[in-house]
Amino acid sequence: MTLPDLPDRRAAAAPTAPALADDTVTLNNADLLDRVRRAATALRGEGVGASDVVAIMLPNTVAFVVSLFAAWRVGAAATPINPSLTPAEAGYQISDAGAKVLITEQAVTDASVATVLSPAALFDTEPDVAQPNPISSDALALLIYTSGTTGRPKGVLLDHANLDAMCAMVIAAFALTAADHSLLILPLFHVNGIVAGTLSPLLAGGQATVAGRFGAQTFFDRVEAGRATYFSAVPTIYTMLCDLPAEVRPDTSSVRFAICGAAPASVELLTRFETRYGIPIVEGYGLSEGSCASTINPLHGPRKAGTVGPPLPGQTIRIADLDGAPAPHGTAGEVLISGPNVMRGYLNRPEETARTLVDGWLHTGDIGYLDADGYLVLVDRAKDMIIRGGENIYPKEIETVVYRLPEIAEAAVVGRSNPLYGEEPVLYVALNSGARISADDISEHMRATLSKYKRPVAITILDQLPKNAVGKIDKPALRRRDS
Repeated sequence: MTLPDLPDRRAAAAPTAPALADDTVTLNNADLLDRVRRAATALRGEGVGASDVVAIMLPNTVAFVVSLFAAWRVGAAATPINPSLTPAEAGYQISDAGAKVLITEQAVTDASVATVLSPAALFDTEPDVAQPNPISSDALALLIYTSGTTGRPKGVLLDHANLDAMCAMVIAAFALTAADHSLLILPLFHVNGIVAGTLSPLLAGGQATVAGRFGAQTFFDRVEAGRATYFSAVPTIYTMLCDLPAEVRPDTSSVRFAICGAAPASVELLTRFETRYGIPIVEGYGLSEGSCASTINPLHGPRKAGTVGPPLPGQTIRIADLDGAPAPHGTAGEVLISGPNVMRGYLNRPEETARTLVDGWLHTGDIGYLDADGYLVLVDRAKDMIIRGGENIYPKEIETVVYRLPEIAEAAVVGRSNPLYGEEPVLYVALNSGARISADDISEHMRATLSKYKRPVAITILDQLPKNAVGKIDKPALRRRDS
């Protein structure tokens, strides 16, 4: 298999070649293998093996990547957890995934996980002498949690075949070689950061630098110091970099390309960035359910601003009408995806899996059309989803929390335009008859349960929320009110 024995193969081929670095640690191939083997010893010591799940709740560090490889080495799967989640949010994921071990630097009060290991504990042991456990291609590799319209995040099941196929597609699309150096600035708890930013360059024989917290003022210093050849970012980051003072003139000669995804980027933003810094941006589209990416504007070929490019080789995009039949060419409809990268399904969610995977096609819920050249143009997203600075926010999750307040009769969250983050959530509520509660009280209630990036930036209390013809809350009317 490709991933479990990757550290071994790299160390055997070029032990002193650079492999992985973060803000404080630099590892060559031999160092990487040594750390992975030590972490594997720690996991085996806790009884972790085939079919188990290891939860990783770490910031962007070398330890995160080492933990991934160690889990795969002993035959387990990994579920990455956003370290900014509240204890309740993290506890839900740990419990739902059935994680046997949690690797984290944070204090944990949730008792749903059997063992908590710190990164230091992973490496304070002897290297594992066993070879990587044999793993079949259909063995679970990653359990990525994505917010759902039901209000609870659901686990996306990605097996080793999914990751092998997706990494091969990324390597081919960007012609990655041993000369490439990825600068990872996106979070590692997202599949993009794992696949495009880390695994693909390592598989290609290159290296990856895992940056900690992103800072626009220091970003190009990292590029110049490490001679990065590519990076992936979201429109918010490109906006921040474009807004740097005019006297900032970095040396970007090492950078072959940059990737833009997670949220739509304007043609003006892409042009402004490329013109100023001389770095071509390739815009793409993908979902966690598709292992990372399904379309990308070609690096060596026509890049069409306003599109997210043609399908990656090995994948097929189909546009379906309301009945699921193929839509006429050039007509907008739901984007369907098929390919070896498409997930196995959702963990313990057979009904949602059946609705999302139909006859081998992944139903994305996104609306788009294919132009005359086969490039995908997205015209809308899943009906309610808000994308704030590249982070997906589902209003239903927020509304579920708000409805726990007895004073609330109706609640609706919609997206409001923001020049930096693209969108931000705002909340509208109506109260039960005779009830009294302030916007500050509602905000305080959400603070205990929801991560900061999910919390609405404004709360408006109305006598009643607008309704459409069938009596449902009219969210388009609320969006117009807030535009």
